[in-house]
Amino acid sequence: MNILFVTATRIGDAVLSTGLLSYLIERHPDARLTIACGSVAAPLFRTVPGTARIIVMRKRPLATHWLGLYAAVVGNRWHMVVDLRGSALAWLLNTGERRVMAKGDAHENRVRQLGRLFDLDPPPSPRLWPSPVHEREAQALAPPGPPILAIGPAANWRGKQWRADRFSALAQRLTATDGLLPGARVAVLAAAHERAQAEPLLTTLPRDRVIDLVGRTELLTAAAVLRRCALFIGNDTGLMHIAAASDVPTLGLFGPSPVEQYAPWGRHTAVVQTADPPASMFGPGFDHRTTDTLMDSLSVEAAEAGARELWLRATCQAA
Repeated sequence: MNILFVTATRIGDAVLSTGLLSYLIERHPDARLTIACGSVAAPLFRTVPGTARIIVMRKRPLATHWLGLYAAVVGNRWHMVVDLRGSALAWLLNTGERRVMAKGDAHENRVRQLGRLFDLDPPPSPRLWPSPVHEREAQALAPPGPPILAIGPAANWRGKQWRADRFSALAQRLTATDGLLPGARVAVLAAAHERAQAEPLLTTLPRDRVIDLVGRTELLTAAAVLRRCALFIGNDTGLMHIAAASDVPTLGLFGPSPVEQYAPWGRHTAVVQTADPPASMFGPGFDHRTTDTLMDSLSVEAAEAGARELWLRATCQAA
């Protein structure tokens, strides 16, 4: 059985689609999967069971990347085409079954929207497939020792990025002797090109307890590292969704982005939001490329309270 699975360009959306992919693998264990996705998300899928091919879609002018994908798959006889991008592709291919994602509801979590494509309630939770190689790399980067508080301080645009001094103050509170994770190590994760965003936080943390993972992990190694952490706190990013899919208690920090759609999904997840609503952040002439952070109305105290509440709930569920 041949299945074409067309998923996202961005890491976060790609992670959220993995629950549906896992469902298809369980339903069709002998299927041969062809996965089409963006280049930054492609590493997430290299270890997916049953994957015969990954087609990387690189955005081109006038959406001609769709023509490239069509040319790559039109010669196949597909048993199922699942298109989460809502394109016309599925209707142009020879296939027995088509499932095409319509435009999502801005007031519903993306995971629920994806589950509805196959009438799944509850929807399948996102999951990842780190290999033994990724696990060994994670073991070396985050060896056994005191608990690890993981922090994701970067974001793909400045408006979503909580200030470094607030991350630092929160980490110090949570790892203090009377904190949630006394004496814990602090792992800082970000991509190599996000070093400038992470550096102000790294310079304020105790050098003997900081684990600098900026630019040192590919996506599935990051997932394996996060599995070894006690708690993750970070901005609304793909890394936040990787943490939630890795089953580490995950606290997402939200301001201008739609929490209803993109809150982390998993057994142990929670969000804290800015006091200012998103609608108040986008005035006339708004430009996400030049704006400063829009997260200042989220206090350290509110984030700490959210972390404590999440930790208590996760601890009770694990008991």
